[in-house]
Amino acid sequence: MSPAVPLTYVRDRREELVTLALDLLAIDTSNPPGDTRAIVTEIEGFLDPLPVDVKRFAVDPAKPNLLVGIPGESDRTLLYNGHLDTVPFEADAWTHAPLGERVDDRVYGRGATDMKGAVASMLLAIQAFAATDAEPPVTLLFAFVSDEEVGGDAGLPALLESGKLDADACVIGEPTCEAGRHSVTVADRGSIWLTLEASGEGAHGSRPMLGINAVDRLYDAVETLRDRFGSRRLDIAPEVEPIVDESVEYYAPSLGEDVARDLFRYPSINLGVLEGGDAINSVPQSARAEIDIRLTAGVETPDVLSEIRSCVTDCEGITITDVSWSVGTAEESDSPLVEAVTSTAADVTGERVFRRSATGGGDAKTLRNAGIPTVEFALGTDTVHTPDEYVPVDVLVDNAAVYTRLPAVWASQTVP
Repeated sequence: MSPAVPLTYVRDRREELVTLALDLLAIDTSNPPGDTRAIVTEIEGFLDPLPVDVKRFAVDPAKPNLLVGIPGESDRTLLYNGHLDTVPFEADAWTHAPLGERVDDRVYGRGATDMKGAVASMLLAIQAFAATDAEPPVTLLFAFVSDEEVGGDAGLPALLESGKLDADACVIGEPTCEAGRHSVTVADRGSIWLTLEASGEGAHGSRPMLGINAVDRLYDAVETLRDRFGSRRLDIAPEVEPIVDESVEYYAPSLGEDVARDLFRYPSINLGVLEGGDAINSVPQSARAEIDIRLTAGVETPDVLSEIRSCVTDCEGITITDVSWSVGTAEESDSPLVEAVTSTAADVTGERVFRRSATGGGDAKTLRNAGIPTVEFALGTDTVHTPDEYVPVDVLVDNAAVYTRLPAVWASQTVP
């Protein structure tokens, strides 16, 4: 049966999609605590009449995940991933109902764009294939997961650990677009998280010259890191250069071209925590800092970390007490998955779709490191994690259209 049949099905069910999104938004899945039992039960009820394979999987009983499978003409598998938890909200800060409200052509609620709206669009895509008996050209697997917002282990990591996600490619429904600018996220950045501790010598605050101020030492060390590394242009792998160029072009209207260029061409260094001292009238004997350093994909994080360690040894009284790091990951900008998602989104929206890097990293990095080519895509708004988060109704429909059309396009890109 032609892929146009389920696509027409999607377009004709605009109001049903809105109702579905509101049903999901009505269930509070704020994380913490991140309880997804009620929303998983709601989704199971939606899927129950459909001839699809549905399995619940949980390592934490309060945070179940749901797997939905649709057999295809080929055993090649396209995975769709969406998280069910949201960040918390303060209801008093909202002018619309944080647990879901439609106003004209907008759907408001915590998770409307990140990412219960996209989950609703994926569910309608499942219904479109199942209800029309349209066998997809490839096998489809949907993973609706918990625990994403806090980076917990009960969601995607648990599914990977248990071998539940055997797929050839993945699309995550994270919002990747803003008003007037659409994009597919094809890369993420590497990270180095450092904890530095400084030692000093105490003295009375009225005679600071008799002591050694640990806070001063620590701040000087942070400034040394910024001077040595923050202004050093990154050595980016040639295959990542096209992604960097499009990333700069994508972010330039909102950040300014110079800032957007520096974001990917140089390390970003953020002093996130600075602690030290016991009293205003005492010279602090110890201090601690936590620093977040981000590096563009295509940069060898261990090499940079080695240089940072050498830099810290030059700073008197400073030691590294904890460090964690990751390497940025990227898909080739012309890979079959990237081409399929980009072209499908461009066809549906009628507008350019950039192929860019994320500024951070998340489940896409986890999946790529597990050997599953992965991109992020969902039309949305720049209201993620804010009061009055919303998604336009047209966006819900267009996302469902992209997710429904994508299997046929990806299959055509991967035919030997």
